Amino acid sequence: MNYESKDTKTDLRGEVFKMWLNCWERISGNSYYIHHLYYQSIGSKRVRETWWRKVLITWLLFWTLVSLWIFWYMSSQATEKRREALGSMCDERARMLQDQFNVSMNHVQAMSILISTFHHGKNPSAIDQMTFTRYTERTAFERPLTSGVAYAVRVLRSEREEFEKQQGWTIKRMDTFEHNPVHKDEPSPIEEEYAPVIFAQDTVSHVISLDMLSGKEDRENVLRARASGKGVLTAPFRLLKTNRLGVILTFAVYKRELPSNATPNERIEATDGYLGGIFDIESLVEKLLQQLASKQTIFVNVYDITNLSQPISMYGSNVSDDGLWHVSTLNFGDPFRKHEMRCRFKQKAPWPLLAISTSIGILVIASLVGHIFQATVNRIAKVEEDYHGMMELKKKAEAADVAKSQFLATVSHEIRTPMNGVLGMLDMLMDTELDVTQQDYVRTAQASGKALVSLINEVLDQAKVESGKLELEAVSFNLRAILDDVLSLFSGKSQDKGVEFTEKGHIFVTVYLVEEVVDSIEVETELSSSKNTLSGYPVADRCHSWKGFKTFNQDGSTSPFKSSSADLINLIVSVEDTGQGIPLEAQSRIFTPFMQVGPSISRTHGGTGIGLSISKYLVGRMKGEIGFVSIPNIGSTFTFTAVFGNGSSTSNEHNSQQMNNQPNSVSSEFQGMKALVVDPRPIRAKVSRYHIQRLGIQVEVVSDLLQCLSQIASGSKIINMILVEQEVWEKDTSVSTLFVNNLRKLGCGFQSKLFLLANSISSSRANTSTDGVSIPSVIMKPLRSSMLAASLQRAMGVGNKGNIRNGELPSMSLRHLLLGRKILIVDDNNVNLKVAAAGLKRYGAAVVCVERGKKATELLTPPHQFDACFMDIQMPEMDGFEATKIIREMEHNFNNRIRRGEVSIEAYENVSNFHVPILAMTADVIQATYEECLRSGMDGYVSKPFEAEQLYREVSRFFPPIPDRSP
Repeated sequence: MNYESKDTKTDLRGEVFKMWLNCWERISGNSYYIHHLYYQSIGSKRVRETWWRKVLITWLLFWTLVSLWIFWYMSSQATEKRREALGSMCDERARMLQDQFNVSMNHVQAMSILISTFHHGKNPSAIDQMTFTRYTERTAFERPLTSGVAYAVRVLRSEREEFEKQQGWTIKRMDTFEHNPVHKDEPSPIEEEYAPVIFAQDTVSHVISLDMLSGKEDRENVLRARASGKGVLTAPFRLLKTNRLGVILTFAVYKRELPSNATPNERIEATDGYLGGIFDIESLVEKLLQQLASKQTIFVNVYDITNLSQPISMYGSNVSDDGLWHVSTLNFGDPFRKHEMRCRFKQKAPWPLLAISTSIGILVIASLVGHIFQATVNRIAKVEEDYHGMMELKKKAEAADVAKSQFLATVSHEIRTPMNGVLGMLDMLMDTELDVTQQDYVRTAQASGKALVSLINEVLDQAKVESGKLELEAVSFNLRAILDDVLSLFSGKSQDKGVEFTEKGHIFVTVYLVEEVVDSIEVETELSSSKNTLSGYPVADRCHSWKGFKTFNQDGSTSPFKSSSADLINLIVSVEDTGQGIPLEAQSRIFTPFMQVGPSISRTHGGTGIGLSISKYLVGRMKGEIGFVSIPNIGSTFTFTAVFGNGSSTSNEHNSQQMNNQPNSVSSEFQGMKALVVDPRPIRAKVSRYHIQRLGIQVEVVSDLLQCLSQIASGSKIINMILVEQEVWEKDTSVSTLFVNNLRKLGCGFQSKLFLLANSISSSRANTSTDGVSIPSVIMKPLRSSMLAASLQRAMGVGNKGNIRNGELPSMSLRHLLLGRKILIVDDNNVNLKVAAAGLKRYGAAVVCVERGKKATELLTPPHQFDACFMDIQMPEMDGFEATKIIREMEHNFNNRIRRGEVSIEAYENVSNFHVPILAMTADVIQATYEECLRSGMDGYVSKPFEAEQLYREVSRFFPPIPDRSP
């Protein structure tokens, strides 16, 4: 049976485990459904609010029930403790009462033995009333609960007369004495036997001569006592005289000692008398309670419950304000009589403050938690609502941003397209024969058009900055070439004004490695001395422009900067200018987009006020910092740092060489030549020396013409060329004339080797002669490597001798660069076709123009003879993207035919893979357009307006170099 039971339990456990496993699988399988259902139902705002309201109500109801249960539990615990305390006190009192009653009962029983021995066993008797009285008084302390003791002797009817004569009094009736004390001397009627009291304690001496058998309670008590041989109690009754409730304990006194198994008749026959102890229950219990310190806390009631239907109250009051009560059983030795003690608290139970506070506290906490939950849910709902609102605003903002981008792209496209024609035609016009005035008009128109294109570029760049879509690309570049290109952008204005860039004074650009900046820069005061500047005008100290840079310490020196990698180069670039400067009140907003110093500056110098904000953004993207210092009516200096990658694979020694004064690009035709620079200003002379040394020429500097002449006359060194600063040449014409005449006298042929470093074309041309002496060859500033090399080559008779057109580089046989190349141009705008065709024809290309993309697909269907294609993107019928995809698909199919041998490559000049370079021509300059060009299969990108050089540069990447066929 045990094994079967164990197996049954194991089977049940297995079944339960399988059941839970199945439930878990169902839950797991329905998890997606539950998740989906949650977001379908709970996710909605109205259902979510209703659901949370139900949860909150359920939560409050649950914790209300919990708090009520806790109150009930703690109250019941307090009541139980109160009940236990009441039971303990009641049991203690019952036990004390019972113990003391037993002591008194034992003493009464002992007295019955004493009377049997000394009264009935002695003749004459040794006990009389006086002896009994004295003895009971002296031994009363041994009977603490008895109020008196009396002894009644058994007298038969035949012995009554003799007994009365012997005692000297008549036996009296008990019942008459109880009911009518006035007739207390009434003799007892004739009965079979009597039990008159012969000895009594003083406290109850009034019962002497009374027949105990004549009283109802006493008679029953006497008869039971002699028949049972034990102490018996009467029912509670009013005691004589005191009228207080009491009971009588009765013991029978026998003539001889009877065996324990004696029959009742034997006991009756052997009875001599009856000893009774009177107990005043009220007084006795009161004395007992007085012995306890806590007697005032509870009510005590003593009952005779022999008749359960009608219990007799022996002590106590029934008045109580508390329903809590306890019953303790009392055993007074009489098996017939039943007694008990009932106890109650005198005062009502106190309020269960702990239970109340605990339950209320829990309810309050639960309410607070519910409130927190509700507040959290409301907050979440508010956040979600705000989030949805923000998402709507975000969508609107994104839509507005897209609309703005589209608007800018459209405006840019619509402006760039005609501007491409305007600038292209102006550039073509410059190739014609024009007088000076016409050339000035054309340059002015070109400058205006380029300014408009520059404005469009700046607005687009600012839009990209604001949208975070301006991306930087890592491209290898030559730093010096970039600086030359930047200088060339401003050369026209500077030459017109006769200054090195500004209204008066100069613009000075310096580039250093951050590690070398302290050793490279010598400016130390906020307002540099005019003797130590490029143009002689005071400038703002550039050191203050990087005062707040983190790259430097507080004292202005560089921190121990170390590149995180040997391939990184940290540059510091300063742009110093003289001029109006920036007012102090406007310096705080100098980097704010579209903010200018004032309306007068905008009217005077133009611009949109977004260049510096874009610059700051770009510098930040290149992990650099930008700052400035400006002094009104003196000038400004802007400085920024930027981290670049090293495009060279050489050692770190090459990094420092990039920034020193050694030549970066040496022309072999100038190698070993010596030059003498005449310039009284050290900074300006240092700049001129730097550019000349880049060509491999050894340079010495003197401060005036007399020193120059003295050094030449000494004959210690062969001077191949002399470069005189315009300021020195025009300072004193007599000195200049004397210098030229002395050179002639030396007979060294220096006229072809004398150069003038001029800032202004007009001033140099106005002074074409000085007292009949021709001026030297003019080299325009700012100096650039290409311009300097071309000027020296023409004057020195070395290298290429081409002419410089309008201040630009010599043509270098441009018509042979694309000679033999057949290029297709696709554009729906006839002006753009003319501009692009003219630009490419300048380089010698054979150009075919079409106006539709569909026509381009026909011409570029393999096999064909085109070497490249410039294709517009936005065209009717078929745009450039679609046309390119079709061309690439046709090329792919034709190439597959070649690989399968279906077409012979010998018929097509052994071309095994047809892929014509297609370059997009578009006015859209956004990144998305460029990416779409690459995805459609295009190979390059040319933005409008374009120049001929730009077209050549882009298309020449796909062609191998063609040998120079010029004479």
